[in-house]
Amino acid sequence: MRHGSGGSGAIGRHGGGFGGGDEVFSRGRKFSSDDLQLLLMAMLVDGPRHGYELIKMLETRSNGFYTPSPGMVYPALTHLEELGLASVAVAGNRKCYSLTIEGRTFLESNRERIDVILAKLNFLAKKMGLVRRALAGDRGTQMDEEEALSRRPRSELMSAFLKIKTLLLECREASAEEQLRMAAVLERAAADLAALADAEHKETHS
Repeated sequence: MRHGSGGSGAIGRHGGGFGGGDEVFSRGRKFSSDDLQLLLMAMLVDGPRHGYELIKMLETRSNGFYTPSPGMVYPALTHLEELGLASVAVAGNRKCYSLTIEGRTFLESNRERIDVILAKLNFLAKKMGLVRRALAGDRGTQMDEEEALSRRPRSELMSAFLKIKTLLLECREASAEEQLRMAAVLERAAADLAALADAEHKETHS
């Protein structure tokens, strides 16, 4: 099986599972299998781990939002081993997984992609914390109305940024014609943003 893009069994091919913002929170808790494999590799960077440790690390990192089942994690680890990206050592009745040199090289070559995934995970972890506090009625930690209104645009801006960055990563292998169309869309968006920034600057200094 190949490590690159395209073909069954390759990893890091595309996004999937969820995007950003409230749509993410309501639609589900899935990563694509590719994303899960990249996440598991990222969790193995600091040293060997067994499957249960990896599950708990993802649960903690996401503030409880994403807890993949053993039925998802262990096949993903086996797949990484088959690709030569991870190795396994048996200690008692446990398998302990480590990144191979090839795995570290592959992860580094996909650093931009994993950074996007981890940014999404951190974003969702923060939202999970806000939801928990709201459901618990913890008035001492709830944001007042003014602060909530000021934070919501920042949250939506980050969500939009992550969506665009993910889409651009997914479209790196698009045809030249498709890339030109995407470039034109981005140029128009950049011009609109520049106009907004200019208007905001004039209003602030008027």
